[in-house]
Amino acid sequence: MKCAVVSPVRADQRGHRLRRGSRGGRPPAFDRETCKPRNTVERCINRLKQWRGIAIRYEKTVTICLAGLHIAGIFLWPAR
Repeated sequence: MKCAVVSPVRADQRGHRLRRGSRGGRPPAFDRETCKPRNTVERCINRLKQWRGIAIRYEKTVTICLAGLHIAGIFLWPAR
């Protein structure tokens, strides 16, 4: 699944872009439905970073780091 960048636009930027019209750059739109998958991914990453070994990355090899991610995922799965 591909997640597009759909960050909400700040209120002051939205007003400025609307005043500039077609010269204002990207349109001031925020689609909540498009943002849901991205929000899910970001929340998962934040939950994984609560594990100290993953956040600091003590393990130097990719294999051990990936094993730590799998173990953390197993523990986080029932907490959904």
